[in-house]
Amino acid sequence: MKRTYFSLLGAFVGFAAPLLVPFPALAQTAPPLGAAASFSVLGGSTVTNTNPTVVTGDLGVSPGSAVTGFPPGIVVGGAIHAADSLAAQAQIDATTAYNNLAAQACTTTFGVPTDLGGMTLLPGVYCFASSAAVTGTLQLNANGNPNAVFVFKVGSTFIPATGAITTVINGGSNCNVFWQVGSSATLNTTSTTPGTIIALTSITMNTSATLSGRAIARNGAVTMDTNTVGGCAAGLAGVGSPGPTLGPIGLAILIVLLAGAGLFVMNRFSV
Repeated sequence: MKRTYFSLLGAFVGFAAPLLVPFPALAQTAPPLGAAASFSVLGGSTVTNTNPTVVTGDLGVSPGSAVTGFPPGIVVGGAIHAADSLAAQAQIDATTAYNNLAAQACTTTFGVPTDLGGMTLLPGVYCFASSAAVTGTLQLNANGNPNAVFVFKVGSTFIPATGAITTVINGGSNCNVFWQVGSSATLNTTSTTPGTIIALTSITMNTSATLSGRAIARNGAVTMDTNTVGGCAAGLAGVGSPGPTLGPIGLAILIVLLAGAGLFVMNRFSV
């Protein structure tokens, strides 16, 4: 019986061993957000709003102190931080994240100008010498990997057109999309954009634009009008903090442990 036990256990280990080989490192990685992780909106000079915008997560501004338009805008699951210590630290950490994204090696470099509408992109670091736009639909294909990361390094402006839709498909997360913008971002009317936008200057969200992530302007203003912003802020129950997942390595270990436990029980009851 012992020979059978070890033979079967060896077979399970042989099956699982290939899964224990580490995956190769990917060029694209999510940057550390630090204190900025809890913010869905963070401005450098001001945060302004018109009409009933909904922000889920913290809203802040630093070093400026002006926040206007709340109400009629509302902040859900967070608080307003105007020139306080948390907003100041969040701006420091946002700068670190911006520089982290800027330093990541490009896997694809686009010409000038670039419209991503109609494309389907795999995880990677996409670089633009100047501006980037989305007209129509852009799909980000995670290929079944919930941890797939998409990084967009835009030299100057990022402008989704009116009604443009960017979606993450095949098991990916909006919260693993990052836009590092060298100047300003303008999200036009009724456009839908996933991810964290960190712009050096300003972010403008026109009427009814939706951002499923974060709007972070390092030096300028975040301007909103009847928008929905949020979905990735850390610290909210069920938001931006997915539960633990069992990856291939964990699955392989679990298989071996369950096999060993099962064979041990079989051995005990057979004697």
